[in-house]
Amino acid sequence: MTLTSQTAQVTVRRARTSDVGKIRELVAPLAEERVLVAKEAVAYYEGLQEFRIAEDAAGNVVGCGALHVMWEDLAEVRTLATHRDWRGRGVGHILLEQLLLDAAEIGVTRVFCLTFEVDFFKRHGFVVMENQSAVDPEVYSELLRSHDEGVAEFLDLARVKPNTLGNTRMIRTVRA
Repeated sequence: MTLTSQTAQVTVRRARTSDVGKIRELVAPLAEERVLVAKEAVAYYEGLQEFRIAEDAAGNVVGCGALHVMWEDLAEVRTLATHRDWRGRGVGHILLEQLLLDAAEIGVTRVFCLTFEVDFFKRHGFVVMENQSAVDPEVYSELLRSHDEGVAEFLDLARVKPNTLGNTRMIRTVRA
C-alpha cells in the first residue's frame, strides 16, 4: 500500500529482522511519554511477523504497527507509532488501514486497541468498549489462560491495573 502525502510518498511493507532497531527507536520516545510500552528486543523479534513498516521514498522507516491475533475472530492493533517528523501526514492512517486489511485477510472480524488517541481511532470506525460483551463467556474463559499482557488488558483483569497506562479500550468490526 502506498500513500502520497503533501510532501512525500510512503510505502507500507512487512517488517524484516533489520527493522527491529528502528521499531525500538520509534517506540522509545512514546514509551518515555507513557503512551506506549517499551519491550525488550527479543519481544519484537518474536512478534516480527505481526508488524508492518512504513517507509519514505528513500527507504527510511517512518512508522510501524502490529496486528496481534488473540482468538479466532479477535485481534489487537499494537505498537502503532509514527516518527515525530511524520505525525499528522497520514502515516498512522495508512498503517492502520493495512493492519485492518490484514485482519480481514486472515479471517479476523473484530479488532481492538488500547489507546490515548481516541479521536484517531474513532475516525477509523473504532468505538469505546464499555464492557466485555464483545467476548462470549466461553471465549473469555479461554482467553484467561493466555500469558499475554495485551490479552489481560483487553479482558480488563485486575492484575494489570497497576501497569495500565490509563488508555482507552476501543473495538471495531472488520468486514472481509
